[in-house]
Amino acid sequence: MRLGAVVLTMGNRPEELRALLDSVAKQEGDPIEIAVVGNGSPLPELPEGVRTVELPENVGIPAGRNVGIEAFGPGGSEVDVLLFLDDDGLLAREDTAELCREAFAADPKLGIISFRIADPDTGETQRRHVPRLRASDPMRSSRVTTFLGGANAVRTRVFEEVGGLPDDFFYAHEETDLAWRALDAGWQIDYRSDMVLFHPTTAPARHAVYHRMVARNRVWLARRNLPAPLVPVYLGVWLLLTLARRPSRPALRAWLGGFKEGWVTPSGPRRPMKWATVWRLTRLGRPPVI
Repeated sequence: MRLGAVVLTMGNRPEELRALLDSVAKQEGDPIEIAVVGNGSPLPELPEGVRTVELPENVGIPAGRNVGIEAFGPGGSEVDVLLFLDDDGLLAREDTAELCREAFAADPKLGIISFRIADPDTGETQRRHVPRLRASDPMRSSRVTTFLGGANAVRTRVFEEVGGLPDDFFYAHEETDLAWRALDAGWQIDYRSDMVLFHPTTAPARHAVYHRMVARNRVWLARRNLPAPLVPVYLGVWLLLTLARRPSRPALRAWLGGFKEGWVTPSGPRRPMKWATVWRLTRLGRPPVI
């Protein structure tokens, strides 16, 4: 099973990027082809054999990763599985690639694997990095309904069947958009606690656009993927949850502005999931109303 890896970088973490690439090169089994995408920035010197793409401007995370997919041929067709890794991450074990090969070979309907993210100093896994509602035990592997964008592996046949990440999202919820489309096409998603990416503990709100894009993309996600009766339910629940968390006034203002933007701007192609998929998500513990 041929494995490739896509790494997106802004060019501002060259030492961390090199450490990540070294951890990929140390993986057991056949060598992993690597593509590094400079998202609006020149790339530093990289090891020989690494595929490189330098974009003239920052096109956002999903569009940048889509460029990385195409570096392996249309839809990533030159490989069977693509790993997507944050440029300041580090594969903690040398058998992660082999575990991926074994998992995908054992289950033909397994489409996506979400790795466990752990802080390199404390070993802690943040609750938000466990892609399920019952997130208190990060050491428990399970079937899930979404995945982590910078620590995952995707069978390239998924892209062939359902398309890539939504370019226009720029940042936030692009993984869930792909996950819902993959699940609707019959693929499975696993969270694996034994496949670990070391990554420093961070807060998502460190990004200046966080609150606006989280809200805008939440609306786009619903408009694109949910059956019509569930759209207002899903978005109503998230509006109430946001208010219950009592964000700061500037954060709430940005969130409400993004929420409005999501309704008045094009959300992209609408392909509502089947009701059977809604029931499947519910049985997996994450009904698409929350």
